Amino acid sequence: MPEQVDAGMVYTRDKVMPALMGMDGYVGMSMLADRATGRCIITSSWVDREAMRRSTDAVKGLRARATDILRGPAEVQEWRIAVLHRLHEAPDTACTRVIWTRHAPARIDHAIDAFGVSVVPRISNLPGFCSVSSFVDHDAGRAATAITYADRAAMEAVAEQAAALREEFTRQTGGQVEEVATFELALAHLRVPETV
Repeated sequence: MPEQVDAGMVYTRDKVMPALMGMDGYVGMSMLADRATGRCIITSSWVDREAMRRSTDAVKGLRARATDILRGPAEVQEWRIAVLHRLHEAPDTACTRVIWTRHAPARIDHAIDAFGVSVVPRISNLPGFCSVSSFVDHDAGRAATAITYADRAAMEAVAEQAAALREEFTRQTGGQVEEVATFELALAHLRVPETV
């Protein structure tokens, strides 16, 4: 529910993040929020799959409480961080465009490599660009890419350029865009090293 987003942000910042910071293998978390729809994406990042699995039981209770506060169903997905590039830290006004794509599972590594080599340098030059991260689910052949800008005006100003890059990339790699959505970057606390 849209009216619960602020309460969800407070809970995530004041309760979830401190709890996760005390867990072995934790390397960061973020929260994206769409106030218009109430949709939120909360991610936790771990040094490896084993650390993530060790956190499962402890995180369940935190997730259940967040679901209660946000008054919506929770969907849990596991992704590997494949690309991470920061030009600079995101300000409090930052907004993020997330693109979900699908590729043939056998081609997903090629697509990620191509993204890092050919797309990241180009989007890094867009006005207002802060950072980009791509997450991959190898088995499903899916990727989720989050591109953060200094503010909503900057994100919207480059929307056409970003769309052209997206179309060119998916055409060249044989991928398919499943969804594009925009969010406020409500929380970003990542200690994940750069991959590009």
